[in-house]
Amino acid sequence: MKRFGQIIGIRPEQFERYKSYHSNVWPEVLEKIRECHIKNYSIYRKNGFLFAYFEYYGEDFAKDMQKMAADEKTQEWWEIMKPMQQPVTNRLPDEWWANMEEVFHLD
Repeated sequence: MKRFGQIIGIRPEQFERYKSYHSNVWPEVLEKIRECHIKNYSIYRKNGFLFAYFEYYGEDFAKDMQKMAADEKTQEWWEIMKPMQQPVTNRLPDEWWANMEEVFHLD
């Protein structure tokens, strides 16, 4: 299992809409997340930023993320979410949500 922490900005005027969508995520999107070996997925907000945490239980993260990105319903969901988000300027070129370095964990 590998833990991930990610960060992205949220447009302040869009937060309530974003929160509303996430109170009732489409079942097809949730199923695809599970199929791609992701568990314990949470998103938090603070000062205009979203922080995501999830655990990956698969063998090939890149392959699973390609599978997710190829899914039609997930693409539809992302098209709604992306205009509400504001990527951080120091993310890597291939990132939308910027991955964070884990510096401490207590099990």
